[in-house]
Amino acid sequence: MGMISTTTMSVTEAAVLGVVQGLSEFLPISSTAHLRVAPAVIGAMLNQSWPDPGAAFSAVIQLGSVIAVLAYFARDIMEITKGFFASIAKKDYASRDVRLVAGIILGTIPICVVGLLMKHVLEASNGPLRDLRVIGIASIVMGLVLLFAERVGKRQKTMEDVGAQDGVLVGIGQAFAIIPGCSRSGSSLTAALLLGMTREDGARFSFLLGIPAILISGLVEIKNAIGDRVENTTPLVVALILSTVVSYAAIWWMLRFLKSHSTMVFVIYRLIFGIGVIALAAAGIIH
Repeated sequence: MGMISTTTMSVTEAAVLGVVQGLSEFLPISSTAHLRVAPAVIGAMLNQSWPDPGAAFSAVIQLGSVIAVLAYFARDIMEITKGFFASIAKKDYASRDVRLVAGIILGTIPICVVGLLMKHVLEASNGPLRDLRVIGIASIVMGLVLLFAERVGKRQKTMEDVGAQDGVLVGIGQAFAIIPGCSRSGSSLTAALLLGMTREDGARFSFLLGIPAILISGLVEIKNAIGDRVENTTPLVVALILSTVVSYAAIWWMLRFLKSHSTMVFVIYRLIFGIGVIALAAAGIIH
């Protein structure tokens, strides 16, 4: 039987991880990269080593993001579900809700397939995808792709226009999130912009499409962590609460921000973050 290493984790450390997860899951900046880099940077600044939270702890803070996205889109999910079954009963297979559900289902397949094919690479704690240089390069490359999408995207399509083909293509974009630094929300939003969607509706579809992916990922981590014992639940509870609250706030802010702003601030941030991570790793400041 394993053990979640919360005995050596302070409430402050848990709080930081919860906030980082909440902010970076839905902003196009990569939660995986930030959960990997933030402890390393803060640990270097404080000249101390942060403990490895383990799979169970990661599953708990990811659960906070799942709760937040389900709560935020509860009304949308109910309306889409009702509309889907009503349309199926009427054999109206071209309705918006049928197209949305088909898009979300088909769009979830790519990341599941890639995840299964790369399972051993992803689970390797010292594997190439955990390399800080890879994370930095991925952040820079996807930042430049997002910039390209901003430049060429027509921003005319809305949620009313989304179909199964859009779901598949955005889902392929989402699959790149397997690489730390790419960002699930960032890569799927980028794909949506390239398909001509508006920024706000592209983000909204990205978040809806991410529900199955985040749920599946969280369930897999929880399954892997079954049997772990928790000696101190306080850090877990603090991280879960903060992850949920901050995730909800991040979704709310992101959708409103994109109504009147471009994604350039995230492009600039990704470039600075990527260059910074590569430089700090090369200097041996973070490991």
